[in-house]
Amino acid sequence: MTKDNSGWHPPMLALLAWRNLWRNRLRTSIMVCAMVFGLVGVVVMLGFMTGMYANMIDNAVAWQTSHLQVHNKDYLLDPDINSRIRAPESVLAELSQSSEVQGVSARFVVQGMLASPRASRGIRINGVDPAAEARVTPIADNITQGGWLEAGGRHPIVISEKTASRLKLRLGSKVVLTFSNADKAVSGAAFRVAGLYRSPSSTFDEANAYVRRADLTALAGLDGVHEIAISLTKSDSLDNSRAKALARRLSSVLAPQDRVRDWQEIQPMLATIIAQMDTSNAVILLIFISALGLGIANIMLMAVFERTREFGVLMAIGMVKRKIMGLILLESLLLGLTGALLGLLLSMLVIALLANTGIPLGNMADGLGAFGVSTTLYPQVTLGQYLSTLAMVVIVSLLAALYPARQIVKQRPVDAMSQKH
Repeated sequence: MTKDNSGWHPPMLALLAWRNLWRNRLRTSIMVCAMVFGLVGVVVMLGFMTGMYANMIDNAVAWQTSHLQVHNKDYLLDPDINSRIRAPESVLAELSQSSEVQGVSARFVVQGMLASPRASRGIRINGVDPAAEARVTPIADNITQGGWLEAGGRHPIVISEKTASRLKLRLGSKVVLTFSNADKAVSGAAFRVAGLYRSPSSTFDEANAYVRRADLTALAGLDGVHEIAISLTKSDSLDNSRAKALARRLSSVLAPQDRVRDWQEIQPMLATIIAQMDTSNAVILLIFISALGLGIANIMLMAVFERTREFGVLMAIGMVKRKIMGLILLESLLLGLTGALLGLLLSMLVIALLANTGIPLGNMADGLGAFGVSTTLYPQVTLGQYLSTLAMVVIVSLLAALYPARQIVKQRPVDAMSQKH
């Protein structure tokens, strides 16, 4: 075995590698700049995608599903007005003792027809307790005209701006609400528009109207509730563990005919989005890292082959081949680290700025509104995503230098020194 007596210690190798890296300043600077701008672009794109998914999920949980819902099992198969929750009292009593619960809304829900003098459309009519509903959904805080349902007054109704536009209604207009009651006979009454709301989802806006539960049960000739919506405190939408834990506790007090579901069971499409979010982000990152690796490999090939004679001299004076290889790998690693650290630092600044100002979606907002995405997005990038990006750049930098290094170390010193370049 060849003994290394050259005195090339690791700190000295690192210093030599750093100096070698900048022997051609223009070439190295161009590569570092390409890495920096590429990383900023990729990280902002990852942040945009993560922020859009998180926004979509947050809005769906806040406006549509809440964190948990309780239904009669028959109602889930066929939303018949007679399929009410069998034992709502035990559920409400259990929830009243939980500190994790922010709000509970017991709803009487029917599918009916909303008619104005000019048009009509099918709609889900939510009979709610106004104060309880305001603690579960943000609808009371997003009234754009008029006000939320009040305890007084005869038959107030709150509809969305979009529904009002389609039916040519305005604040104070009279509408007729009809639906099939418990005897399958048509029942209905006149309501007056008390407020208009707007949510991030145009689909939700077109499908939901709110009235007082007492008004609706009186018209239906039934009492009870079809749906109990539960909102949790301090819940991370991407982490469903707390909702699942509460669902397990509620299962013990439910009637056999009733069922509790968390929001991922109610909206399986959103659960699928969460499951595939990491995969899609990894694909984007992999494409960039692959291009980055080819760029680094190209730079290292040029840098190493220009110095073939130099490496031959080093080997001739006693520097072992593993240290020659280590020197080349160090140069590649330092190149990758320099670009990655500068790129990620600039990315963090850009993400912090955009997380404060947001990204207005402009004309895209109308289209994305159908999926429940807000008009302004706030990118999100986790510390884990920054660290995984840095780790991938380091690994690719080392892999990219293996081929050039192998081409050098497999040569004999005399052959390397005889090279013209």
